[in-house]
Amino acid sequence: MNVEYTGRQYEVTPAIRKSVETGLAKIRKILGDKFDTKVILAVEKHRHKAEITISPRNGPIVGLAQAGDMTSAVNEALEHLEKQAVKYKTRWRSKKRHQQKKWNGQGGQESLQTLVGLTQATAVHVVVHKFPAVAKTTEVHLIRSEDSVAMRPMTLEEAIKEAHFRDRDVFVFRDPQGKLMVLHRTRDGKMELIEAP
Repeated sequence: MNVEYTGRQYEVTPAIRKSVETGLAKIRKILGDKFDTKVILAVEKHRHKAEITISPRNGPIVGLAQAGDMTSAVNEALEHLEKQAVKYKTRWRSKKRHQQKKWNGQGGQESLQTLVGLTQATAVHVVVHKFPAVAKTTEVHLIRSEDSVAMRPMTLEEAIKEAHFRDRDVFVFRDPQGKLMVLHRTRDGKMELIEAP
């Protein structure tokens, strides 16, 4: 994660840097490590302004605050940013869950009330469910990438560093014995190792 500091009529002190980085550590626990940060600290007349912008995958999140001193302005901006990060994360999760509901049998279901029996007195109510015959599939997109494949054998530690450096969710490599290995980053940010036979 890169943090870029800009001071306008203000010199960025080590104490302010430390408070920004401790606040960003909390946000990193919420969103993961894949974002860059820009911190703009400005003094206008007697107001201290702090603007912290992080750029995760689906657009930037901005925390703005102004106060009488820079420390409180930075803390307010980080609190605002943390609230927005939680909202961003829950919105992303709810969209994922909402899209998966239709495959659990609740989305494409139509029910019809019918009566089965010879006369109205002996009729029994029956609920008929109609499901789609074939689930809709999406078109497959093939992407050929040499950036996700290592050309030389490497150890597991080297492969993990290379996958982080290239910012890849899937990384294919061979270990020094020649076995094919696949590193896969899960949604929660952990790396899984898959050994091919």
